[in-house]
Order: sequence, then structure tokens, then C-alpha cells
Amino acid sequence: MTKGNDTTITDELYQYMLAHNPPLDPVQRELVDTTYAQFPDHAGMVSAEEQAPLLAFLVRLVGARHVVEVGTFTGFSALAMAQALPADGTLIACDISEEWTAYGRAAWEKAGVADRIDLRIAPALDTLRAMPAEPHIDFAYLDADKGGYIAYWEEMVPRLRQGGVIATDNVLFHGGVTDPAATGPAAAIKEFNDHVSADARMDSVLLTVADGLTLSRKR
Repeated sequence: MTKGNDTTITDELYQYMLAHNPPLDPVQRELVDTTYAQFPDHAGMVSAEEQAPLLAFLVRLVGARHVVEVGTFTGFSALAMAQALPADGTLIACDISEEWTAYGRAAWEKAGVADRIDLRIAPALDTLRAMPAEPHIDFAYLDADKGGYIAYWEEMVPRLRQGGVIATDNVLFHGGVTDPAATGPAAAIKEFNDHVSADARMDSVLLTVADGLTLSRKR
């Protein structure tokens, strides 16, 4: 078995990577800083800085007009994706917290993309199941409660158009997926990863981006 390269991502190398990616704009930076200041115990839930330009790149790459996000938190990833949408594009953001998403609402307004984001405060499964059953989603970002990943996946895949993409975050779960005795969220992610690998409807690759990111394209 080939291991590939053995590059260790040091702090210096991580900063080098960020310096060679599109930088966060002032609204994005302010939202990240505010998230860490206001919710220090939960700030790890915000998508990694390098994921914002990556998500925007993917939205543009697939020519997305209809995007779904499951798990919005303070709205950083939604902001990046909405900014990449055309003016008439729509992002449905699913979350259950008015408190956390209030910071996102303010940032979306400041960035001039609030009209592209349809925030739905409700259990995400209810929101997904209320969507049209026919394929219409171009791009989706899954970054919510890990125990719900398979259920969210099964609601989104039939609604994803051919060639549409799902990006799923935290698929390495801090390395917990290699633990044979994993429990809780780590065990749920292991089950999800196996589920995705076996899904004949999708082509998927698992990448070592941030805490692990799986990109899945509908056949």
C-alpha cells in the first residue's frame, strides 16, 4: 500500500497555505473573530478558514444556483457560498438556533447577500423533507450533528441533480474514525463514511482538508 507523501502540516506550512489561497474578506474575517469572541466554547464548530474559499470555488465550479446547507452555526460557510452564487441564486440554510444564526444574519446583510439566503430555523430533516422531491439541488454542504448525517444524506441525494455535489465536513472526526472502539459522534461518522463509500448513486472522494472533507458527485 502506498502512503503518499509524508508532509507534516506545521503552523508555518498552514500559514503558507492560507497565504496562497484567497483571503477572507473583511465581513468574513469579522464574523470568524466575532464567533470566537462570543462563543469560545463552541467556536470549533465554525468551518476552517481554508474551507471558505474552497466552498466558494466549488459553488462556482458546478455552476450552482440552488444550494442547501445543513448546519449553519454563525453563518460563515453560508456567507462564503452565498457570495459565490449568482444574484438570483438561493441558499437554504438549515439550523435550529436563533441565537447563533443571528450573527450570520447580520454578516449576510453587511455583505449584501442576505437576499440569497433562506434561513430555516427548524429540524433539518423537516426542512429537507418539505423540499420538492425532484432533483433540483446543485450543491450541498453537510456540517451538522454527526448522528444525523446518514438521514440528511438520504434526503439530499434524491434531490440532487445529476452532476450535483455534496461536501461533507468532519469526516475524520479528529482522528476518531480509526478507533475500533469508537462511540458517539466518532462512531456515527465511521458509519456514515462506510455508507457513502457504498452508495452507487454517487462518486465520492475523502480528502484530508481540515477535519476531513468528503466530496460526492451524483452520477
